[in-house]
Amino acid sequence: MDNIILIGFMGVGKGRTARALAQDTGLVAIDTDDLIESMAKKKIRKIFADQGEPVFRGLEQKVADWLNEHVTGTLISTGGGFHQVENLRDIGIVIYLHGRVEYIVEKIMAHPNATKKIKKRPLLSDIKKAKELFDSRLPQYRKSADHIIDVEGKSVAQISSEIIRLLKLERRG
Repeated sequence: MDNIILIGFMGVGKGRTARALAQDTGLVAIDTDDLIESMAKKKIRKIFADQGEPVFRGLEQKVADWLNEHVTGTLISTGGGFHQVENLRDIGIVIYLHGRVEYIVEKIMAHPNATKKIKKRPLLSDIKKAKELFDSRLPQYRKSADHIIDVEGKSVAQISSEIIRLLKLERRG
């Protein structure tokens, strides 16, 4: 079975969705940002601060190459810019989780750990800049995707079920 790659803007719920899908299907879920942090032995925000975005994007490509070479049948949640790796479609089936920036920020602000979640995604603290980045990436997300799922107004369980139906995955239990 191919890998299933979840792409989309920061905070849209790629990690939560991958974990729900893993629970519903029994597949393993991994996160590209976690892999990058393990590889670099530092947090992503520290990589950006110390070495800049080009170094981070190089690490994303290195992770993409490793995934393509060594990983199959896995749910892969990605960072917001991972859709830019050269071999994305070679790694697996790409699903773009779509939600407007305003919706994403609203969901995060309603979360009990909102402050921590915004700190992890500092770009979301400036809604105007976040919207500009989102608008610039939207055509790329759509072009990169094999399938697009609108997440607005849906629970993680509903999104997981939609992906299971769409890809005809077997449900666990």
